[in-house]
Amino acid sequence: MRKTLIALALFAGLTLALVAASLAPAVSAGRQSFPPLIALPDNFGGEGVAIGNGHQIFAGSLADGAIYQADLRTGEGGILVPGQAGRLSVGMSYDERSGYLFVGGGFNGVGRVYDTESGALLAEYGMFSGGQFGDFINDVIVTREAAYFTNSFAPVMYRVPLGPGGALMNQSAAEEIELTGDWNQVPGSFVFNANGIEASQNGKHLLIVNTQAETLYRVDPVTGEASAVDLGSYALANGDGLVLVGRTLYVVQNQLNQIAEFQLANDFLSGELTDVITDGNFRVPTTAAAFGKYLYAVNARFGQDLGADPTFEIVQVER
Repeated sequence: MRKTLIALALFAGLTLALVAASLAPAVSAGRQSFPPLIALPDNFGGEGVAIGNGHQIFAGSLADGAIYQADLRTGEGGILVPGQAGRLSVGMSYDERSGYLFVGGGFNGVGRVYDTESGALLAEYGMFSGGQFGDFINDVIVTREAAYFTNSFAPVMYRVPLGPGGALMNQSAAEEIELTGDWNQVPGSFVFNANGIEASQNGKHLLIVNTQAETLYRVDPVTGEASAVDLGSYALANGDGLVLVGRTLYVVQNQLNQIAEFQLANDFLSGELTDVITDGNFRVPTTAAAFGKYLYAVNARFGQDLGADPTFEIVQVER
């Protein structure tokens, strides 16, 4: 009996060892997936980025408005929306209910919506403020009720209402909402004010960073009333894209090649700096998106010579 038990124990131990050995390559392979860099096409001029369904990631082009789709697990991808001369794709937001991708059109003065299954353009909303400095439709966030777009050249934002399940409404239904309250619109041609935008989970509050004023604002999505968020002595120089996870806010500071992390108060009116994320692969990142424990930031390379090196990429960093 004793010999039988010993034999069974040895057999069980050997079996477990063999199972563990067989699983080891799979675990190792899993750890090696999700590459730290995702290459974009040469001369892509990346700016916006969004996480889609599953392991999808999308990036938009300032060069011709193309939209690139890749798999986070492999880094492989291709063009979802072909570019067109004179078209821009800036900030973007994905609606998981519909599978639609909302994209700011920059100088084109529009917000666009694409079907991420086919790449088809579903809607284009005109967003023209009539201001003396023109319009630059920069970033967008989708909530349960609407999509909100920022205009960097005018003290307004735009609300595109959504129907049940994220259904698109009439293409003329883009409401202009004036930014009031504490909002500080710095005047001047090609002066970027309202930039990145995010929303609280319940959609009650919007957060908008004003690049020129180096200030973060909590904005009422209905009235446009803005309240400056107290971040202590930290000024959001070169503030660009925003990522909000619960009450943790990440602010991409493009020319500084860093992402500032803040823990915000329950009312989103104050926050404490908790980290500054840097990476040797940052080359003027503009916007970012969160997936699991990672942030994915797209390099725009503003002001850099592309003659000898035309490459662009999405950079993965731990958050």
